Amino acid sequence: MSTLYTEQDKNIRKTWILFGLFLIVVIGIGWAFSYIYQNPGILYFAVIFSIFMNFFSYWYSDKIVLKISGAEPALRETHREIYNIVENLSITAGLPTPKIYIINDSASNAFATGRNKEHAAVAVTSGLLDILDRSELEGVIAHELSHIGNKDILISTVIVILVGFVALLSDIFLRFSIFGGKERDRDGDGKIGAIMMVAGIILAILAPIVAIIIQLAISRKREFLADASGALLTRYPEGLASALLKISKHQGSVKKASNATAHLFISSPFGAKGKKSWLGGLFMTHPPVEERVKALGNLHL
Repeated sequence: MSTLYTEQDKNIRKTWILFGLFLIVVIGIGWAFSYIYQNPGILYFAVIFSIFMNFFSYWYSDKIVLKISGAEPALRETHREIYNIVENLSITAGLPTPKIYIINDSASNAFATGRNKEHAAVAVTSGLLDILDRSELEGVIAHELSHIGNKDILISTVIVILVGFVALLSDIFLRFSIFGGKERDRDGDGKIGAIMMVAGIILAILAPIVAIIIQLAISRKREFLADASGALLTRYPEGLASALLKISKHQGSVKKASNATAHLFISSPFGAKGKKSWLGGLFMTHPPVEERVKALGNLHL
């Protein structure tokens, strides 16, 4: 029988599988273009750079995410309530207290980041603190602490760097194949070269799409799990449900949010701009709020 805890274990295994998939995608791009241009140096570069990016992402992606989001360390003197909530819920969850950051933005949102529970951070916008009461804020913080406890934060944070890297690398290869390709007609090599050129271009186009799909699949499923875990932590799912409804009604967007960081937030950081056609819904980084609230209402704690 599937439970909250077995789902956590399955998601942890999937995290490492996704790490491997990113390596395969990057190395696959390098192999395709090294074959096209008969230059093994391209493959060596792809292998070395992909490994480097994994290590770099592991150690520094959380710092990059906080920096590009405009997050600043919260001071206990001016944000005593959020400190008390985070510390109390961390004790209840059996987690070290994460660092607390404030994003000076009127939009209402929050996210957790870090490589593990010992090196984690929770960031909330000033707008969130303005509109939520204590029980609702506890629900949001419990949700973010659940991401930490469920070991979601590593892959969610690293994927910000890896998705951007795969898209950038494939874009470079795509431009190189279009503008830097040379015809090879010696010994019938022209046909093979043309076929591989087309294959390389297709791979370069598909690579960022695959990365984004993986990104969306991770965030959607894990949002439901974090909602349930957070409700289990506070024993009051109504608090998180009410917070989600308030956040969804706020039409402003987080100024420094981007497509690379959108999946980190508790709710889409693009506000009304994120609610587009049914096709746009396929690429939403979060499940509809109505579905999340309904799932919280069906919990039996």
